[in-house]
Amino acid sequence: MTKVMMAVCVALVSVLAGCGGNPTGRGETIGTVGGAAVGGMVGSEVSGGSTAGTVGGAVVGGVIGNEIGERHDERKRR
Repeated sequence: MTKVMMAVCVALVSVLAGCGGNPTGRGETIGTVGGAAVGGMVGSEVSGGSTAGTVGGAVVGGVIGNEIGERHDERKRR
């Protein structure tokens, strides 16, 4: 992964982390950030390093990670 792609991933993860402002949902925030990071890396590799692939992978990974973290938080509150 090039330095530019890595910078895009870091910036995107930072933006997505800011969206997870749920103080009781720690798993949701961690899931979003982790999913975005992994998704960005996978998207970059699959697309041959294209910016669109990296950003798309980060968005999809962030959404999936957010859902997983949200479900984890719900189970934990019970």
